[in-house]
Amino acid sequence: MHSDDLARYIEANDGLSKPWLLLQLRLAKLKERRHEMSDTEYACELEDLHRSLMNMGEWWKGQEDEVFRQGL
Repeated sequence: MHSDDLARYIEANDGLSKPWLLLQLRLAKLKERRHEMSDTEYACELEDLHRSLMNMGEWWKGQEDEVFRQGL
């Protein structure tokens, strides 16, 4: 999904308070910029995204249905 489409989805579904969606947006934007970056830059940015994800901890606990089964 293109980052613009994902951003519209996030806005339309009150996703600004959902950190997992914001991380997906960051990842989509990084993928779109990949061809403009060196391998080192890309790896550093990807590491930063991974660190942010790991810092969320177990954010999904208690939200499993909303997060993982949305739209089913």
